[in-house]
Order: sequence, then C-alpha cells, then structure tokens
Amino acid sequence: MSPASVDAMVLGEHGTSQVYVWSSARVGGCPVLDALAQRDPPLENFRNLIEHEVRYANIAIIEGNDASQYGIGMVSARIAEIVLRNERVAIPIGSYNPTYGVTLSLPAIVGRRGVVQILEPAMSADERRALQRSGDTLRSALAHVGGATANLAEVD
Repeated sequence: MSPASVDAMVLGEHGTSQVYVWSSARVGGCPVLDALAQRDPPLENFRNLIEHEVRYANIAIIEGNDASQYGIGMVSARIAEIVLRNERVAIPIGSYNPTYGVTLSLPAIVGRRGVVQILEPAMSADERRALQRSGDTLRSALAHVGGATANLAEVD
C-alpha cells in the first residue's frame, strides 16, 4: 500500500511566524482536520506537534548531515530549472507581495521572468490574520536591519 498524498501549505516567513494553512490541508484528497477529528490524541496536540516538527526541521537536517546546504542546493537547482525552461509551474516561493508590503512565501506561478502571478490560497480568517502578522514580523525585522544599516553608515 502506498502512502497517501499530502497537500498542505506553510506560508509567510519561514520562522516563528510562519502560517500553517490547516483549513485547506488534504491527505488522500480528504480534509486533514476532518480525518483528525476522529482520532486521539486531541487535534490541538497533533497540530502543535506537526507545527513544531516543521518549524524546527532545519535543526534535524543539520544534526543528521552537519549542514543544511543540501536541501537549499536542491531547491535552488529546481528553481533554476523552472526559470530556464520557462515551466510556469505553481510552487511556494518568496516574492514581494504588495498586499503585505514585504517579501513572503505564497504559492506563485514561476517562469522565465520569475514570479509571474502570486496565488493567494483560500484561508480561514484566523490563518489570514496570522499571515498578516507574519508580514508584520518581516517588516519589523526589515526596519530593524535598515536602522542598523543606517547607524553603521553614520559611523563612517
């Protein structure tokens, strides 16, 4: 028996404010939340466990390989193929989004010219607010770095 396919998204920044879009997650074509509602442990415990594992997966990769560049290299090579071949495929990728005023990860059509179209998936109201907070986190970090850069320029 082959494993069921999973279709789930993590959006926003890739860190502590990343957004798990549980409302549209599917396993074997069925809504994950519906399938999990029928199981133990409680749904909230399961969601917290999965979110923790995904959020800190890079640490597991580093511990296993003493580095994380292998995954980064594979993703970079695939993006290069998409652009060079003008594949125009939908992939989750970070790009500037004027709605959020910052670069964050959302599904997008990517081709020879880079991101051709950003696709904003259906989300619950809570997930949409969490994505906005993720954008706020990125803008705040950018402002902090911009302030630090300006302070360094004053030293010269």
